[in-house]
Amino acid sequence: MAPSALRSVVEGLIFSSDFPLKAEIIREILGKPAKGEIERVLDELSQEYRDPNHGFELVQVAEGYQFRTKPEHSEWIRKLRKSRASRLTRSSMEVLAIIAYKQPIIRTEIEEIRGVDSASVLRTLLERRLIRILGRRDVPGRPIVYGTTREFLEVFGLRSLSDLPTLREIEELHKEEPSPVNPPE
Repeated sequence: MAPSALRSVVEGLIFSSDFPLKAEIIREILGKPAKGEIERVLDELSQEYRDPNHGFELVQVAEGYQFRTKPEHSEWIRKLRKSRASRLTRSSMEVLAIIAYKQPIIRTEIEEIRGVDSASVLRTLLERRLIRILGRRDVPGRPIVYGTTREFLEVFGLRSLSDLPTLREIEELHKEEPSPVNPPE
């Protein structure tokens, strides 16, 4: 396949995919061209779409590649959609963070950390496909074990779980934030 045709086909595959497309899947679809060829094309496309004249970019997320609109255009995209995506509640974010950092984890361990019942939050996160059931732990009662999904990586723009900030990075962010000013009484 000619380099220009390869580039065009790779671009079309990524554009039409509903999920981040792995380089290995692209290679399989195209009859296994050299791995370096696919990587070169992906790098070229990524570089091209970084140009400020494009409204979207090619990003590496959830171990694959996906076209996404640029963050600086979010205001107009929200107007187009006219309704903001439903946000996660504080309790949902807490449970999701616990699962992301501690997985595989069972409900009782989550509740020990939070100090409150988490059944309804877990149900919501399962429905939104941000977490999944990994199986059951081989202990009395055989509790369900939870972990994050590919959709979790997509939603938060992560290539893999190793992209999550470390505890030290989180602590440094909190140190840099200005402390809230107490209004006079």
